[in-house]
Amino acid sequence: MIALLKPFRQWLFRFGVDEQTPIVLTQRRVFIVPSRGGLLFAIVLAAMLLGAINYTLSLGHALVFLLASLGLVTMVHTFRNLAGLHITPGHPDPVFAGETARFPLVLDSHSAHWRRSLELAFGTHDGAFASIPPGERAVIEVPYPAPRRGRLRPGRLTLSTRYPLGLFRAWAYPHPRLECLVYPKPIETPLPTPLAVSHAGQHHGGSGQEDFTGLRERQPSDSPRHIAWKAVARDMEQRPLLTKQFAGGAAEELWFDLDQTSPDMPLETRLSVLTGWVLAAEQVQLRYGVRLPGRRVLPEQGPSHRDVCLEALALYGEEPN
Repeated sequence: MIALLKPFRQWLFRFGVDEQTPIVLTQRRVFIVPSRGGLLFAIVLAAMLLGAINYTLSLGHALVFLLASLGLVTMVHTFRNLAGLHITPGHPDPVFAGETARFPLVLDSHSAHWRRSLELAFGTHDGAFASIPPGERAVIEVPYPAPRRGRLRPGRLTLSTRYPLGLFRAWAYPHPRLECLVYPKPIETPLPTPLAVSHAGQHHGGSGQEDFTGLRERQPSDSPRHIAWKAVARDMEQRPLLTKQFAGGAAEELWFDLDQTSPDMPLETRLSVLTGWVLAAEQVQLRYGVRLPGRRVLPEQGPSHRDVCLEALALYGEEPN
């Protein structure tokens, strides 16, 4: 039995990962079969037809043919609800392990009719529903659980509909290239002891003895507290944001590595501890870096630096993509 099903599955999933976007659901990619309600509807029609023939009821024949015509029209509308739809994958935001990743998909309807009651789901997981007005587009976020850190690839997408009467189910298997970064689940523990390091040209506020040395253009990792607002206010339209520079102060600097955690803990727990440290250090605006075998992120601060550190922790131990 399995050997007989294998050629059928190869034909059913003959479209691999869709490299080109947008993905267009041509007629060859849309499948349609009667639903359970549709099969029951057909059985009832057959019984009514036998009764009309047995009792020579002209109105019975007319009713059966009317309902059968309605079923055929419903089949056409169900199929047309998917055919010609354009699908463009988006870029999902990273999540932490244990959360639910959401993969954005842009659905374009190049048609003069509504596309209603569309369901999108990955495998047997809960999906999302959408309806698209004529000639417009909709952005749908399809959920998928992220139990482990690393790169999350949800796989093949199922797009289905039972509109308008539920007598037929039409579906397609688009397979866009989707990937979401999953960070380790953070564990809150006290931060390790920071190191006092002298940094010329940076002001981290701590000793109160720093000397002002000048201005420079603001970098994304600079704290908003150090922006020279008075200098910028003189010519806000032409002058870029400037940051005050200080020298002579001692900055607190943190390094996070696996050796600072207990070797008795599992690797995933140790990475979760480092993730909690990164989030805590960023919250109190300390300079921090991450040291891992084969990867080092130099101490800095700011949202972009936090994301780089979390990415290093998420991809630790994985093969390069």
